[in-house]
Amino acid sequence: MEKPFNIYCTKSQGIELKDLDEGSRKVALYLSRFDVMDSDNDIIRRGAFTKSIQERGPMAASNRKIAFLRYHNWEMPIGKFTELSEDNNGLFAVAQLGNSTLGNDALADYKDSIINEHSIGFKYVKDKIKFIEDATLEMGGFYEINEVNLFEGSAVTFGANEFTPVVEVAKSEGRIETLDKLGLEINTVLKALRNGQGSDDRLYNLEMKLKYLNGQLLTLAKAEPFQKHSAQSEPKNESLPFNWVDVAKGVTGQ
Repeated sequence: MEKPFNIYCTKSQGIELKDLDEGSRKVALYLSRFDVMDSDNDIIRRGAFTKSIQERGPMAASNRKIAFLRYHNWEMPIGKFTELSEDNNGLFAVAQLGNSTLGNDALADYKDSIINEHSIGFKYVKDKIKFIEDATLEMGGFYEINEVNLFEGSAVTFGANEFTPVVEVAKSEGRIETLDKLGLEINTVLKALRNGQGSDDRLYNLEMKLKYLNGQLLTLAKAEPFQKHSAQSEPKNESLPFNWVDVAKGVTGQ
């Protein structure tokens, strides 16, 4: 499958916050990981961001710096990167959150663990991609990415692929693990809503996330649980330990 070389792409690898200093409003995080195959069958190698950092990083002369955004939205800058560098793990970043409403909301979301993922906005560089054949993989191999044109790094509330497709998970052995994860996510959002900090937009976004999580939880709860059949035992139905939907409805008045 040909890569979309002239198209703006985003890529999320489920990377969480590394550190937060509330006093200085600085966050330390990884935007990308090296040597790990992602859902696009890409493996990004160390050095893939070197040219972009040199040309548009915090120390570059260019006035078109690599941006720090929310949701990959260029109308939602939340601060600026003060450090971008590659280490053995991936693309490391230190960012200064701005004093705008967007920056304040992002700080509150970091404090409440609402922001739990970061991703990049980029373009592939055609001559810097190599397909490596591997018969053990479903696609017959993977793409080795040795350079990308990096435009921005974004803080996202939750990744586009998180809990999706939840029905498939419901029919797998990962059902209980997914229920636990959804429960933790709902608790985090409920706590943030109770705190009531931030702008109306932030609280609205939290309510929308809660609705999303409720929907995923309801879908998972209604799905047939995974069954292991054997001659010695009868299948057992699994049940939810807590009714998170009722809890969430009580807070949001739904």
